[in-house]
Amino acid sequence: MSLMITDECINCDVCEPECPNGAIYMGDEIYEIDPSLCTECVGHYDEPQCVEVCPVDCIPKDPDHEETEDELMAKFEKLQEEG
Repeated sequence: MSLMITDECINCDVCEPECPNGAIYMGDEIYEIDPSLCTECVGHYDEPQCVEVCPVDCIPKDPDHEETEDELMAKFEKLQEEG
């Protein structure tokens, strides 16, 4: 499952540079996460780095984009091939 940023985001700018896949970007009002790029840091780190640095705890799992650990690893591998 990819992650999402809720409207509790304070636009502190700490999550975007932490994302190893470039999935986080500035949306119209708050930062957003591209679910096609988010692997919850699977393949890179043990824990999602954006969640680790977020000071307001506004980055939960996105219920609209459920993925297993194996699916996240497959996405990571595909992104590595493309990159």
